[in-house]
Amino acid sequence: MQKLNFQLYNFRFKNSENKVSIFDEIRKKFIILTPEEWVRQHVVQFLLEEKKYPKSLINVEKVLKVNGLRKRYDVVVFNPDGSIFILIECKAPEIKIAQATFDQIARYNMTMKAQFLMVTNGLNHYFCQMDFENEKYQFLQELPMYKII
Repeated sequence: MQKLNFQLYNFRFKNSENKVSIFDEIRKKFIILTPEEWVRQHVVQFLLEEKKYPKSLINVEKVLKVNGLRKRYDVVVFNPDGSIFILIECKAPEIKIAQATFDQIARYNMTMKAQFLMVTNGLNHYFCQMDFENEKYQFLQELPMYKII
């Protein structure tokens, strides 16, 4: 897999039936290693190691309903009260991040109401803070560090 624009992290890999899998600390199982999964696992480590979010507040790849359709989010960080703090959309490195990607995460966020958004393809990272009152988002340099409320 290609080098991404994250620090180097230690991952556990497994090879079976000519497929490489990577261990997901959140789901506690090995997942087939695709380019998007490579990005997702880096994001998880970024949240745990750089931003110090507790593992118990992070959720990966769950189904949500958007306008009656079943969609799947990549990574969510919850507040301790169960509300959503950060919604993260991961793309494979070869996928260019375009307006459509921001539209996708904005649609998801109409349902989820996260305070912060992150969109990444592993090479380029975009961070936003939501302004629900004015129905827009503001770009940030980075996501906030975890702090106990």
